[in-house]
Amino acid sequence: MKATYLTLLLIALGLTACTEPEDVLKDNNAFINNEPLPELTAGSVDFSNYVAIGASFTAGYTDGALFKASQENSFPNMLAMEFAKVGGGDFTQPLMNDNIGGLLIGGNPNPNFLPRLFFDGEGPVRLPGTPTTEALNILPGPFHNIGVPGAKSFHMLFDGYGNPANLASGNANPYFVRMASSPSATMIGDAIAQNPSFFTLTLMGGNDVIDYAFWGGDSSKSLTDPATFNSAFTAAVNTLTSGGAKGVVTNVPYVQDLPHFTTVPHNPIPLDAATAGFLNSINAYGAYNAGIVQAFAFLVGNNLMTQEMADAEIAKRTIAFEEGPGNAVVIMDESLTDLTALNPALVSMRQATEDDLIVLSAATFIGSEAIPGNPQTVNGVAIPLADQWVLIPEEQEAIKQATDSYNSTVESIANSNPDLALVNLKDLLHELKTEGISTGDFTLTSDLVLGGAIGLDGIHLTSRGYAMLASKYLEAIDAAFGSNFIASGNTPNLGDYPTNYSPFLP
Repeated sequence: MKATYLTLLLIALGLTACTEPEDVLKDNNAFINNEPLPELTAGSVDFSNYVAIGASFTAGYTDGALFKASQENSFPNMLAMEFAKVGGGDFTQPLMNDNIGGLLIGGNPNPNFLPRLFFDGEGPVRLPGTPTTEALNILPGPFHNIGVPGAKSFHMLFDGYGNPANLASGNANPYFVRMASSPSATMIGDAIAQNPSFFTLTLMGGNDVIDYAFWGGDSSKSLTDPATFNSAFTAAVNTLTSGGAKGVVTNVPYVQDLPHFTTVPHNPIPLDAATAGFLNSINAYGAYNAGIVQAFAFLVGNNLMTQEMADAEIAKRTIAFEEGPGNAVVIMDESLTDLTALNPALVSMRQATEDDLIVLSAATFIGSEAIPGNPQTVNGVAIPLADQWVLIPEEQEAIKQATDSYNSTVESIANSNPDLALVNLKDLLHELKTEGISTGDFTLTSDLVLGGAIGLDGIHLTSRGYAMLASKYLEAIDAAFGSNFIASGNTPNLGDYPTNYSPFLP
C-alpha cells in the first residue's frame, strides 16, 4: 500500500496548479469562436451582502485540516470574487494564523485538531510542527464565511456552540468559539445579524452522517434523527429568507461516493504458505471455527435457532486464509449472533467481504504488528479490526436511510421556495466517482489523489475541487435567478487552484 501511495504522489505532483502560456483565462468581453461573450448580469439577485453558512466544505477544509491557504481558496471566497463583478461587497473570513493547520486550545495542541496532511514519499502523514492558531483568541467580526468544521444541523441553531465554557464538555466547537460574536451566539444568528442579501447554506446534514460513518458506525456515535434534521433545516431556511434574501442550498451525498470509504480494499493481505497454514490450524482460527460449529449445534439442538440460520451464520463466520495475495481482513461485526455466553472466545468476528467498507485511516496499520517483532499480533489478521474501522452493510443501510430522509426535506423545501436554488451534491459526488467531470482543460474524479477532486483525507475537496463546486453553484444561480455567470465566462479557472499543497507552504 505504501508503494501505491508513492506512485500516486509522483502523479499528483504533476497535477499541482500552474499557469501555462496556453491557458485561457475567461474574462468579461473575452472571445470564443470569434463571438463576444454577453455582458454579465445579476438577474434577480442582490449580491451586495453575501454570507456563507455551513461546515467544513464552506470553511475550505482540505487534507484533514483548515489552514490559511485553504480558506483563501474556499468556494465561498471564489463565489464572492465573481459576485463582486455585479455589485458584491467585501467578503471576510476568520483566517487561521498559519498554513500548518490544527488548533491550540489554552496554549495546548489538541489531538482532535491536528496539522494538515501531506505526502512524505510513502503515504499521507501529518505536517510536522505545532499549530499557532489559538482557539481562545476571539477574532473581531462580523464574518461573511460562517463555515464551522464539524458542525451538525442542530449545532447551527445551538446558542452554546461558540461558548468557550462549553469546550470541556464537548458542547462547543473551537472553530466557532474563535469567530462567534458572543458566547451565546448561534451560527444562523450571526449570519442573519448581517442582514444578508444572498446566502449559501451548504451540506447542512453532512456531518450528521459523516461523524457516524467516519468512525465506522461505532456505537459511541449516532446518526441525527431525521425529525431533528427536518426541524433544524426548516428553521435555518426560514430565518435566512425572512428578510427577503435569496440563497442556494445543497443536499447530502452518499458516503459510498467518497474515497475515504472505498480506497482500502477488503482483501489487502498477502500470506506465504507457512503463515496461512498456521492461521488455519487448531492453534489459531481452526479452534475458533470448530467452536462456532459446536455453539450453533447447541443453539439448534435447543430449538433456539433453525439449522438453516445456523448454517448461514457458520458460513459467514468461518475464517480461512490461503497462500498468496488477496486475503480478506478479519473484522468485528456486532450484527452477528452473540456466542460469548456459551464460550467467551467466540467473539463476533468474521472476514470482510466486498460489501464491507474499510475506512481510509485503517490503511496506516493494517498488516502491521501491534507488538513489533510478534507476528501473532498482526492487525487485521491475528487482531480483528474493531468496529470503528469498518462500515458493515447494516451500518451502510442506516446511513443511506438517514441521508435519503435529509435529502427529501432539503429537496422538498428547495423546490417549493422560489427564493432558493439547489445544488445537487449527491449526484455531483456520484458523477465524480463513476464518470468524472470534465470542465475546461481538466477531468476531475473522486479517486484519491489521482482524481484531483478529493484531498488526502478522502472526504473534503481539493482547492481545484472547490473551484469546480463554485462553478456548479454559479450554474444553479443562473438557472434559478436569471444571472449569466456561465454564459458570460465569469467562473473560477480551475488551473489557478492546486490539487495538493506543498509541505513547505509558507
